[in-house]
Amino acid sequence: MKVGILGGTGNISTSIVKTLLRLGHDVTCVNRGQGGPVPEGARWLQIDRHDQDDFEESMQRERFDAAIDMICFTAGEAASSVRAFRDVGLFVQCSTVCTFGIDYDWLPASEDHPLRPITDYGRNKAAADAVYLEAHYRDGFPIVIIKPSTTYGPQQGLVRQIAWDYSWLDRIRKGKPILVCGDGNALHQFLYVDDAALAFAGLLDKPQCIGQTYNLVRREFMTWADYHRVAMEVLGRSVELVGVPFANLQAYHIPEFDICEEIFAHHVIYDPQKLFRDVPEFQPSVSLAEGMAQVIEAMDREGQIPDSDEIEWEDAIIAAQKTVVPAGVAR
Repeated sequence: MKVGILGGTGNISTSIVKTLLRLGHDVTCVNRGQGGPVPEGARWLQIDRHDQDDFEESMQRERFDAAIDMICFTAGEAASSVRAFRDVGLFVQCSTVCTFGIDYDWLPASEDHPLRPITDYGRNKAAADAVYLEAHYRDGFPIVIIKPSTTYGPQQGLVRQIAWDYSWLDRIRKGKPILVCGDGNALHQFLYVDDAALAFAGLLDKPQCIGQTYNLVRREFMTWADYHRVAMEVLGRSVELVGVPFANLQAYHIPEFDICEEIFAHHVIYDPQKLFRDVPEFQPSVSLAEGMAQVIEAMDREGQIPDSDEIEWEDAIIAAQKTVVPAGVAR
């Protein structure tokens, strides 16, 4: 199958390209060339999708059998993709669970849960999804929407609960305590990129999935406290988890705290049963410990783990918390 991927060099899309190549597909990565080289064996087509005339005409000339859009973030970009790929047999939009927001009527949230996005990213993705679905119902556009949650891999690195920060791994290695939000018991799901790729690849030969939306997560979920403990096991060092109330963390102006405020401080778990039913190729096999070990190895190799001795905010917050609650530990 001739498959076009908008993107192809990102956190999830690199694994998708490699999986498709392994399965024998003819893969073309369409991007501006700013995210590094495409995986070996894939063809690269340098195009800026924001030059809509050139983009749409080029995609029509390619005559792809199927396409995957990993870099559609707005309604305008979705409308352009509808025009560009109007002749493909199946088109997959990589959306996000952020379209659901954090105010849930039931958990795990299924695909039919009301959308209440609270961020511009979530709102724009929801608007893009709506464009695709309207094109499907109006003109038969062959859309499948897939919504990943936290999907980690070597390119992105290992997130933590309270901030977009990697120094926590160095802190564990040095035996320093690390912060969690509240008691660290907010529930979350974690999926390794190679497992996520199985779902994208598995959808391409399933026209019966057209018009459907799927949550892309593992069945299992865990607390953030346990997530951090798995990282300790991988690193071979156990350290103290210090819990700080959410409101207090907000007041400290922690760098890159938005990820906690908007997602990670809350219970955010999703129901993947529909995807498991319709795409049997989606069988996640990489355990969290195995995935973490691979990511940490890559981060070490690329020098992505900062020296925590040069970062002062976490020790300052921990010291302040312990003056209020001397045993302020998440258990």
